[in-house]
Amino acid sequence: MASAAEQLAANFNLGSFAKATELKKRIWFTLGALIVYRLGTYIPVPGIDAKVMGQLLAQHQGGILGMFDMFTGGALGRMTVFALNIMPYISASIIIQLMSTAIPSMEALKKEGEHGRKKLNQYTRYLTVAIAFFQAYGIAVGLERMSSAAGSAVVSPGLFFLVSCVFTLVGGTMFLMWLGEQITSRGVGNGISLIIFAGIVANLPHALATLFQLGYTGALSPFFVLIFLVLAALTIVFIVFMEQAQRRVVIQYPKRQMGNRVFGGESTHMPLKVNTAGVIPPIFASSVLLIPVTIAGFMNAKGMPGWLSFLGQSLGQGQPLYMLFYALMIVFFSYFYAAVTFNPEETADNLRKQSGFIPGIRPGASTAAYFDGILTRLTTIGALYLVAVCLLPQILISRYNVPFYFGGTSLIIIVSVTIDTVTQIQSHLVAHQYQGLIQRNRKSGSNRRIVRK
Repeated sequence: MASAAEQLAANFNLGSFAKATELKKRIWFTLGALIVYRLGTYIPVPGIDAKVMGQLLAQHQGGILGMFDMFTGGALGRMTVFALNIMPYISASIIIQLMSTAIPSMEALKKEGEHGRKKLNQYTRYLTVAIAFFQAYGIAVGLERMSSAAGSAVVSPGLFFLVSCVFTLVGGTMFLMWLGEQITSRGVGNGISLIIFAGIVANLPHALATLFQLGYTGALSPFFVLIFLVLAALTIVFIVFMEQAQRRVVIQYPKRQMGNRVFGGESTHMPLKVNTAGVIPPIFASSVLLIPVTIAGFMNAKGMPGWLSFLGQSLGQGQPLYMLFYALMIVFFSYFYAAVTFNPEETADNLRKQSGFIPGIRPGASTAAYFDGILTRLTTIGALYLVAVCLLPQILISRYNVPFYFGGTSLIIIVSVTIDTVTQIQSHLVAHQYQGLIQRNRKSGSNRRIVRK
């Protein structure tokens, strides 16, 4: 028999959506906030020559600049106020999350509930400001040293440019951090993820146009373009399947008698995702491996050491050594992030305190070992899935010059954020349906009382 939630989900239609006024307000607020973000990606930083900046980005498209320009929706390439995007906040969040598992005082804060969560969020904001200042200063100094055949990227280098550029970039990041928090609380979906999602999706039309142009000019055969689009659709379907795949561990709670009533005795499950680490491993692996390429591109070829030149060439996108290290680092970061976010001993201890147990497994150390074994197998499957999805587009990019925005990392981000947003919309619709049922039951109950009187 279908559950109440499944019955409500089966009855969803445009009429029920039109009646959900609160959900419509949240959706309109989210769309308005994303429009503000996209407008900000076209407001340039003072003192930048846009033409020279575009030429420089084209020269370093294969480096770390190209990857971060994808996440910023082109804001870094245009050097606008949102050039840093939300990346400093993501870095700060990951650092705080790692510190909360390694430092006992911060781990205690994480267990304090709402008060501890607010404290950790405050630390994350402070660290975001520090990281943003560091990155903004590095970008400002780098811009003064960058030049192309058309001239220097900075119109008037000097102290005034450094100060104005740093504060502009930091202010843009802090505004996006605030905007993301507003979307999370007053809109639909995770605000930070939606900002990255909007930046990637905004450039997909240009990437598709480039792909079709390559087919039209004969650089790619029309048959290959068709095969590529079919392959991209199948990849998206595969990503959706893997992102929703989970291992359900059965949890049993014993019966307890209090007076004349018996409580408990129900059986539930603990869902463990196959891809526990999400999109973090590909992002970290790409960032680490693209650093030598970027350094080699910025340095003067005559003054560059031979070993650094060889390393930069060997770790270029599409090279065999790059593919090998990329796969190994994705696997490493998958295990590392899974070990940080899920603690088998702590989970087993919490389960024992709640009198829950896994059928056939002893509480305590045996349960922790059981969880550890399941997590290891799931992480292995998730890491292999990430390697397959990320390496296949890299082969297409290096062999057939397919647009960079069709990379596996961008596809995983798009699919994950879409699934999360749709799930939250469904949750709001289910809550609206439940509220309608409760109100109807109250009205019918009051009418029955009036008739009896």
